[in-house]
Amino acid sequence: MGDAAIRTVVEAIHSSPTQAVVYLCGGASLALGWLMSVPRASNTLLESVVPYSRVSMVQLLGRVPSQHCSQALAKEMALLAYNRALKLSKPGYPVLGVGFTGSLVTSRPKRGDHRFFLSMRASDRILESSVTLTKNLRSREEEDKVSSCALIQAMAKACQVSGTLDSGLTESEVPYESETHFTEEQELEQLINGHLCCKIYPFSGAHGSDEDRKIILPGSFNPLHEGHLKLLEVAMSVCGGGYPCFEISAINADKPPLTIAQIKDRVKQFEVVGKTIIVSNQPYFYKKAELFPGSSFVIGADTAARLVNPKYYEGSIKRMLEILGDCKRTGCTFLVGGRNVDGVFKVLEDVDIPEEIIDMFISIPADIFRMDISSTEIRKKQGGGTN
Repeated sequence: MGDAAIRTVVEAIHSSPTQAVVYLCGGASLALGWLMSVPRASNTLLESVVPYSRVSMVQLLGRVPSQHCSQALAKEMALLAYNRALKLSKPGYPVLGVGFTGSLVTSRPKRGDHRFFLSMRASDRILESSVTLTKNLRSREEEDKVSSCALIQAMAKACQVSGTLDSGLTESEVPYESETHFTEEQELEQLINGHLCCKIYPFSGAHGSDEDRKIILPGSFNPLHEGHLKLLEVAMSVCGGGYPCFEISAINADKPPLTIAQIKDRVKQFEVVGKTIIVSNQPYFYKKAELFPGSSFVIGADTAARLVNPKYYEGSIKRMLEILGDCKRTGCTFLVGGRNVDGVFKVLEDVDIPEEIIDMFISIPADIFRMDISSTEIRKKQGGGTN
């Protein structure tokens, strides 16, 4: 359990593309120091939170936990960390949510076991581990080091890198480990049910940097057509670069959720053309802005008109300005292309945007992009209706 061995494994973790959010409570504090003291830590660590007080844990979970040291709590923390990592990660990179909770040596004798629980949530699997330590065998610092080694070893496994640490466990301290894999259908079911905030399909194979702004074109893409592809391409040129991706919401504000089969069919279109697609469960733009802070959303003039219509904010102009003002503060912008509305071609300049938020809206000039084709018209021609 020497420093050289720990450093070697941490270097391997930092060399992997995986980015992580780590939530710890009750131990494994040395692991954070090890992760942060080895160069290239920013490649891996997006955020770390130690919800040590009762109030801090309640705020993290949004409820009072029934137990403060359990496998279920570690799993819940890992899922929260995973969703947080999806929001913070560089475009196109795999992410990991780490949850740890422990009950180690304290200044007072404990009636219960000294133990810790680990959970690692990746897109398609959960790795879980629990260890009961022998009481009166180690100091607090020694138990913390044992649990920290276990956490680093589990992270290495989740990042799919080699490296083995001697955790310092005795023969009687046998870890209980499990690994649960998810199918794509199960992941999408978790998204529809609200357990996951999004699922990213990085079909483009490209990786963005911290500086890359996501350029997101939301839609139903039923079907995807040349106009969508061209619009995102033009939006990229207007922005001067960024990480381009499309986004589908599995949840619709006015219609039933998409079925898993429908989502998979629509996603498949993007695999064919090699474009990154995000499936989210957020039908509203202010929620999309919370999910992807600092992004630029590519929309049509008709959508821009709806965005600033108080009708969609309980009839309140003040509420509309508050919500869009919050989006503005996260750095979100809207790139607005022209759109044929009831036979009339509308552009951003035809929309009455309040002065307080007008700088959030950027026009895509009609002379560099105009395509009147729509998915609805394509479906009508194919005899597929208007839904």
